[in-house]
Amino acid sequence: MKSAVLASVFAAVASPALAAGLTFAVVAPTEGPLAILGQQVRDGARFAAAANGDTVVEIAEACDETDGEGIAGQIIAADARAAIGFLCTEGLAAALPALAEAKIPAITLSVRSGILMEDALKKKWPLFRLAPGPKAEAEKAVEVITRHWKSEPFALIDDGTIHARELVEAVRLQLEEIGMKATFVDTFRPAQEQQLTLVRRLAKTGVTRVFVGGDRTDVAVIARDAKAEKISLALLGGEALLGADPLVPMTDGVQAIALPDYQTLPEGRPVAAAMQAEGIVAEGYVLPAHAAVSVVAAAAAEGGDLIEKLTAGSFATALGPVAFGSDHELRDNPYRLLVWRDGAFTPADAEKEGE
Repeated sequence: MKSAVLASVFAAVASPALAAGLTFAVVAPTEGPLAILGQQVRDGARFAAAANGDTVVEIAEACDETDGEGIAGQIIAADARAAIGFLCTEGLAAALPALAEAKIPAITLSVRSGILMEDALKKKWPLFRLAPGPKAEAEKAVEVITRHWKSEPFALIDDGTIHARELVEAVRLQLEEIGMKATFVDTFRPAQEQQLTLVRRLAKTGVTRVFVGGDRTDVAVIARDAKAEKISLALLGGEALLGADPLVPMTDGVQAIALPDYQTLPEGRPVAAAMQAEGIVAEGYVLPAHAAVSVVAAAAAEGGDLIEKLTAGSFATALGPVAFGSDHELRDNPYRLLVWRDGAFTPADAEKEGE
């Protein structure tokens, strides 16, 4: 019964004529604090490969200065058609020159370095990114704000941390380029038990929409205090809102620009269910790793130069359709607008986005 489920699920997310007998190198941590994430990568890759009779060769990623050309050597020695995983920059950067010479594409599930991708394109290294690019979060925020906030006064605030400040500044600059200027821009003090002063300052400016560069706890406090003051503020944050649960419950209606939980999406649900039948929880990097193997298998089935096929094609996966642009980044921004409802962030209904 389980094998029948596996076969039907794989057929639903892959091309009908996939090339069997491929060898994939899976590069991920096996020890240390990142070992649990590495196991997610291996689980997802193995599951996809097994459904098509492919082979997975596991290669340890140390995620420190000891990661060097040894990773590339192991990939090449395994006669791998492609390498997936790479949760850290060190090993990926060191491996790419040799992988380029061997014409073996590498698909990272995690590394977001803009500099590394720039180098890869310049030096023609075969790097593809299944993770979001460094500008994707701000670009999605701008897309949501411009679509739904044009007629509303809005504020841009951040907690002063490097990522939050850079995110809000990127959003501000892009909005001002198209003529949308925030009514209020400020930095707030994070990690406070209450944010009544901030909420009241926002109310005095007349804003009804607020983009917050801050973590989940701070946004939960702001939302709670605004509700207590009967001040109507629609709050939108970044992927930091998906952090650990705060002591203060999140308020329904708070929105986040973040990656969705793929196992809850139509494409991911049947794969996650089949994995559950095999004792695998489809969390974290499990479905992205499954998708990376599916993409390479489908591209290889088309024949010809694998790197060219990866660049030109569009592939059905457990994440939904995956296609890379000429810049080897995801052609479609993977971030989505999520909304907090009934104790979880879920994809916002299209007709309610930004409202």
